[in-house]
Amino acid sequence: MILAVDTSLGTTVAVIDADGRTVAEASTPDPLGHAEVIGDLLAQVARPGITHVVAGMGPGPFTGLRIGIAAARAFALGRGIPLIPIPSHFAIALEADAAGPFAVVTDARRREIAVSVFDGLDADGIPNMIRPTRLEKRGDEIDEPALEATELSAAALARVGARALATGRTLADAEPLYLRSPDVVQPGALKRVGS
Repeated sequence: MILAVDTSLGTTVAVIDADGRTVAEASTPDPLGHAEVIGDLLAQVARPGITHVVAGMGPGPFTGLRIGIAAARAFALGRGIPLIPIPSHFAIALEADAAGPFAVVTDARRREIAVSVFDGLDADGIPNMIRPTRLEKRGDEIDEPALEATELSAAALARVGARALATGRTLADAEPLYLRSPDVVQPGALKRVGS
């Protein structure tokens, strides 16, 4: 069984079985408050027999992503099981009913959107990304038909993870897909004050 955790949009968690069927799923669409709900959602879906954890790696806001990824890593570490990082847009693309290239679009805040372009599924049943994720100004023209998502299914994310695991593929590295730096920065050097 595979547990998936994603906080790129709202907060969503799910468990799928070896056949890809959803065993349990819980979510909240609120794009804030991840830290307040993640523990309760994990408690709702956790089952004995979980063998892998899939972490949604974004794109998404810095703080929100960090909470979900930290929760997924902590769960995997606590159970001594592997963590599989998967880009979040793959879950949306897996459930898309689109012929030909299409763009998965999610809100990146500050009047910007995150855009990833896919074209169907590859031979392994994994969404075929043909253009990597990028930031665009909201309102700019996108060449492909756009599928704008406000939430995603953790069960779909788990299915992508299961397919990547079955074929030995790595779809993301351990670093989250932050599309911009965090707002908080290290302070500069202290100024000398004369006496």
